[in-house]
Amino acid sequence: MARVVTDNAELHRYELNIDGELAAFADYRLDAGLLEVTRTESLPEFAGTGAARQLVTEMLDDAHGRALAVLPHCSYVAAIIRKNPSDYLDLVPVDRRAEFDLPA
Repeated sequence: MARVVTDNAELHRYELNIDGELAAFADYRLDAGLLEVTRTESLPEFAGTGAARQLVTEMLDDAHGRALAVLPHCSYVAAIIRKNPSDYLDLVPVDRRAEFDLPA
C-alpha cells in the first residue's frame, strides 16, 4: 500500500494519498516563514487507518526541514505537538504557545 504525503501549494494544503487516492488533507496559510494549519480532515473511508496522524507528522517534519514556524489552529495538529513535544514543540513560537494550550 503506497502512502505518499505531498504539499499541494496550489490548494494550500498537505495531502496524503493512499494508492493514488486522497485519504487526508491539512489546510494551511503560509506567510513569511509561518505555516498556519487551519484544518485537518481524513476522508470517511480512511478513518481509523492512521492517515491523519501520518499526514500531520510528515507535515511537521517538512516544516522542520524548511525552517518554518507553525501555528496549530487545528486542534488535532496541536494535540500531536502536545503528545510529541521533543519532536515538534520547537516549531511553535514560544510567545504563541499558550494560544494552543502548549507548554512554554
